[in-house]
Amino acid sequence: MSIYNRKQHQVPGLNTASLPDLIFTVLFFFMIVTHMRKVVLKVKYQVPQGTELTRLTKKSAVSYIYIGKPVDNGKAIAGPYCVQINDKYAKPGDVEDYMSEEKKRMAPEDQQLMTVSIKADKNTPMRLVTSVKQELRAAKTLRINYSATQEK
Repeated sequence: MSIYNRKQHQVPGLNTASLPDLIFTVLFFFMIVTHMRKVVLKVKYQVPQGTELTRLTKKSAVSYIYIGKPVDNGKAIAGPYCVQINDKYAKPGDVEDYMSEEKKRMAPEDQQLMTVSIKADKNTPMRLVTSVKQELRAAKTLRINYSATQEK
């Protein structure tokens, strides 16, 4: 007979008391680091293709101007091309005022790097793009970037 009793060892159950804390911590982490889209597109544009493309380096100092056909419930409306700044339609004459206000809101070091990215439909009349560029020139915003996709 053995002096020592052999006991059956069982694996203890998993303690789930701290699991809600872990889940909420991960949830808050993703809420903080996720970049939400700020602009709801109200114009439809098909980006032209280009050959000599470069990427923007500092996207916090970039303002976007969209030029294309107006959209109603996801479908492009036949009609004249529109300019969209933020979430509203604008006339080319409103661009100067908007860019001046945008420049005032930026930090001084970002004002030097401020770039305007024009995302225009490939069939947009050049007179509309030129009038937007003239307004940008009047607002002393001289760094302009045109969005395009890589040519195949």
